[in-house]
Amino acid sequence: MNMLLVLTNLPDRATAEALATVLVEDRLAACVNILQPCRSVYRWQGAVETAEEVPLLIKTSEARYAALENAIRVRHPYETPEIIAVPVALGLPDYLAWVMTETWAETLTEHWPSP
Repeated sequence: MNMLLVLTNLPDRATAEALATVLVEDRLAACVNILQPCRSVYRWQGAVETAEEVPLLIKTSEARYAALENAIRVRHPYETPEIIAVPVALGLPDYLAWVMTETWAETLTEHWPSP
């Protein structure tokens, strides 16, 4: 199983904190870093736009990506949210194992429900 670093941006801190909490509580992420607001410049529907956004760095397992993406899409206020997953090629083995452990428990329940 591989670790992913997933990036997304939210329009404000309250929305970012709410999403981060749900992702960790539901074991879709082991950890979510909520960064300082940044200024984004992008083209949307033919016009150049700017917005202040709050970036999230989400640490998860590849096995949980589909459920994580769905959870973000359902809760994200943007019509087309940025959701980018980057594979983690190397890292401290103990940290990588921790991410796998924190996101694995829910996966077990989904594949092998308790009686």
